[in-house]
Amino acid sequence: MPSPASRRLVRGVLKLSGVHSPLPAVLYFFAGPKSYTGQDLAELHLISSPPLVERLISDLLAAGARPARPGEFTMRAFLAGKKDLPQAEAVQAVIEAGTDSDLSAALEQLAGGVSRPLDALREDLLNLLADVEAALDFADEDIEFVTQAATVARVCGAVEHLETVRKQLEDRTVSGRPVRVALVGVPNAGKSSLFNALTGGAALVSPIAGTTRDYLTKPLALAGVPAELIDTAGWQDAGDTIEEQAQRLGADQTNRADVIVWCDESGAFDARDEARLRATGAELLRVRTKSDLAGAGSEGRQIACSVVAPGGTDALRAALVDAATSLTRSSLAPSQSRCRGHVLACLEHLREADALAARGEHPELLALALRGALEPLGEMTGAVYTNDLLDRIFSRFCIGK
Repeated sequence: MPSPASRRLVRGVLKLSGVHSPLPAVLYFFAGPKSYTGQDLAELHLISSPPLVERLISDLLAAGARPARPGEFTMRAFLAGKKDLPQAEAVQAVIEAGTDSDLSAALEQLAGGVSRPLDALREDLLNLLADVEAALDFADEDIEFVTQAATVARVCGAVEHLETVRKQLEDRTVSGRPVRVALVGVPNAGKSSLFNALTGGAALVSPIAGTTRDYLTKPLALAGVPAELIDTAGWQDAGDTIEEQAQRLGADQTNRADVIVWCDESGAFDARDEARLRATGAELLRVRTKSDLAGAGSEGRQIACSVVAPGGTDALRAALVDAATSLTRSSLAPSQSRCRGHVLACLEHLREADALAARGEHPELLALALRGALEPLGEMTGAVYTNDLLDRIFSRFCIGK
């Protein structure tokens, strides 16, 4: 009999507990590394009957198998080098695509339409950095590894390339589901009152901290763009199982949001919290609530808001309309939001490198700027990543795939 690794299809029968008659089934076997995950992979196909599928899953779990986690197969493919990060995100985009244009964009990204040019750019910048650092190593020798003119030309080319990518990301639009807008912040920041004012809802409002123990959702129309407003539990240390569950659900809704409305009545927005919220890739609006009590207008990037003063929510509504209109979501939007942030960070470092190279500054400063550009570029393609980033991306997936 041929070895399992050489087989691609096996026909047979299944004997399930509680089912008297054997059931016809087909086992497909895909040997690694030529499989979706790069590992040995088997698919079991049987009669399309939900009760029988449930019975099969129950028997498999009883035998020691475990359910796949959200996005586990695609994450394994990413970790095995079968797919880069934009391609992995495109898998979910293909599943969620609501229109032909969304599907075409997702398939293009899945085929490497985003990664290939960025990989080439990263490779060129790595080679340029190697030349610059070689010049540092041989500073006492009369050796020129790369001329100033060539350095300026290569950095300028990288800037132009990333500017094109940035414009493409800004031009892409989204559709197929409502824009998710999450209200977040500490307890008693006025989130539930704001939720009621924006939606006409009836969320429970109380001066007692921790009144919101679950998250609430209600439709919200933003200049014709369908949206969903989500009121989450206030940030606090969990004192019991219910509060722990509320914090977990709130964090999950925040990670899934397209726009985050960060509420704080004092306007003292903590930099560490801001970094955590921006890492979700969502559009972040900093809102100083209860501005009628403070008696001051908007400051800097803050939006002053009051649910009792006439027109007190107008500025926030306008900001939400702008955010929703610019997103008009597609299934690729989470990937685009993540990439947009990395592109802007990379551009900032490359412009610095361009200025340093043009002035003929010390190569060590140029090398530092190039390393700064390479980090977000690597994060964009998945060459550099963290567990938190992977959790945010793959938690959006359906179970398994």
